[in-house]
Amino acid sequence: MDTQQNTALTRALAEVPGPLPTSGVIHISLPHTDRFTVVGNHLAQHPDLSCTAVGIAVRIQSLPQGAKVGIKALAAHCREGEKRIAAALRELEAHGYLRRVRDRLPSGRIITRTVFCNRPAALLHPRRPAEAPPQPAKPEPAPAPAPVPMQEPAPASVPAPTQEPAPVPVCLPMVAPPAPEVPVAPPAPSAPLFVPRVPPPTAPKAPRRPLPRPGELTPELDRAATAFLSDLHRHTPQFTLSEDDVRRLVPGVAAWLERAVRPDSIRRTLTDDPPQPLKHPAKLLAHRLTELLPPAPPGVDDLAALDRPRPRFTVTPFQTCDDCDRAFRSPTPGHCRDCRETRAAYAQAAA
Repeated sequence: MDTQQNTALTRALAEVPGPLPTSGVIHISLPHTDRFTVVGNHLAQHPDLSCTAVGIAVRIQSLPQGAKVGIKALAAHCREGEKRIAAALRELEAHGYLRRVRDRLPSGRIITRTVFCNRPAALLHPRRPAEAPPQPAKPEPAPAPAPVPMQEPAPASVPAPTQEPAPVPVCLPMVAPPAPEVPVAPPAPSAPLFVPRVPPPTAPKAPRRPLPRPGELTPELDRAATAFLSDLHRHTPQFTLSEDDVRRLVPGVAAWLERAVRPDSIRRTLTDDPPQPLKHPAKLLAHRLTELLPPAPPGVDDLAALDRPRPRFTVTPFQTCDDCDRAFRSPTPGHCRDCRETRAAYAQAAA
């Protein structure tokens, strides 16, 4: 009585045809009568789709027409987060199960339709309906001979030779031979409507930039950089470095010191807001020394160029004409151009 036996399961296993396997899964197939969805093995056993993508595809296939299948709508009913659901939808779109098509409504509004195909391979290779071969016409059955009434036998006589009628040629309709089937090229796959901007995790990564180095690693710069890195753990205990890490990071700190950056500014830039928990402090310092390197200080000639007086533009002021009170530009007051021409014409006429 201490071990509970499932009699229903035992009965179902007894009804499985054939000997039961000693290892692996045993299928108990019970027929569905309602609420079921037919899923092809090309999807359930897809070699390139993740299990999350297969599960999302089965869920979308089981939904009715017009159901919301966006990222937020699926995340509201699934335990997976929005990032995993978005990655699964991109997988389905890359393998042709999911498509996003833009369509224009009669009102002129453009919408995006989400189309799910349970067999994307059938869209690339459509089947042509085979033409039924022509069947020969069945011959009509000959009518049965009418019964002949019994008569008294006539006296025997030699029968006259009868001439058989000549066969009448029968004209059969000419049937044209079937046209040869032209192979239909599969349609070219259309460009994906959604191009992911985030590279996949398997994409090759760009090589890292080398650690900056000073123009000349003098003994003074080497001692200052070594002291700075060795004293870093006293200000921020998370950045405790080994001796090898210090020797490897000395050229980067020396490049910063060569560019006239104060040690407290370097310390604040390198140790500000580190990730929690900080697992590799030396790698974080190398990354920040490389990516946040300040520019070289300007030279004496560059600073002198800033002190040079900028050229000034002379603006001609407005003047008011003494005759017509019209505004015109001129360095000195007087008359506008029209008034000067009128005065010159009067003077020429008087002369």
